[in-house]
Amino acid sequence: QVQLVESGGGSVQAGGSLRLSCALSTYRSACMGWFRQAPGKEREGVAAISTGGGTTYYTDSVKGRFTISQDKSKNTLYLQMNNLKPEDAATYYCAAARKIIFGSLNERSYNYWGQGTQVAISS
Repeated sequence: QVQLVESGGGSVQAGGSLRLSCALSTYRSACMGWFRQAPGKEREGVAAISTGGGTTYYTDSVKGRFTISQDKSKNTLYLQMNNLKPEDAATYYCAAARKIIFGSLNERSYNYWGQGTQVAISS
């Protein structure tokens, strides 16, 4: 069992930045990801990182603006979000996958989830 706790959400103006953190009880998963869900919308994969090789994956709408990273010594996953847009507003979740079956940005691949942290963007 893996426990995940997100932090770092908040309210920021469009064009601003936030850094989300996800503290994990153990760092043994094959892949870690960030997902988001806005009201009335399905949850979508935002970014993922393979914990072994460090390969990163991003959904098109955040490429060039978001960066996923990991610090294994601290059992922590990060999501640096720059140039935030109103459409980035959502609850953000971190997740851990024992192995990737359906794709790194597909929530069906992930076994463990955090409780979420809210991100609000004002225009």
